[in-house]
Amino acid sequence: MTTLPIESQKTAQIRFVLNGEETDVSFAPYKTLLEVLREDLGHTGTKHGCELGECGACAVLLDRKPVLSCLVLALECGGKQVLTVEGLGENGNLHPLQDAFADLGAAQCGYCTPAILVTAKALLDQNLHPTRDEIRSAISGNLCRCTGYLQIFEAVEAAMVKIADQKSSIT
Repeated sequence: MTTLPIESQKTAQIRFVLNGEETDVSFAPYKTLLEVLREDLGHTGTKHGCELGECGACAVLLDRKPVLSCLVLALECGGKQVLTVEGLGENGNLHPLQDAFADLGAAQCGYCTPAILVTAKALLDQNLHPTRDEIRSAISGNLCRCTGYLQIFEAVEAAMVKIADQKSSIT
């Protein structure tokens, strides 16, 4: 039996926008978005979890909507926008969600945190003043074993206030 080198298996190629930058990547056509992000592009903030779509650790934003990257074939992402936790901050500054998570202890072991951050961002982009129940619903697909979720809810609420203050100071 002949084993082909990994590079010769990269027969698929797409161009997409990753964290605001146009990106070209070659990969094996069977790979998921999760695998391409981590293995081919080095964006390891997106975590391998169950790889069955049950834990939410691999969530990213695809065209501004949360998706489980372990369930999306990378081939489906050509021409689309992908946002990972690495793309949350701007100009070297953390996103208000990242600040609030750090300040309020919402990130403990940190494994689920990247996915919860991007999922919460999608919520706040759609609804700047969600209720606690709306926050709970938005992150319901993201499992966290460490926090008990209270700190997460409080961090999203704190970020919500900070983002609203930033927006009001601009106008």
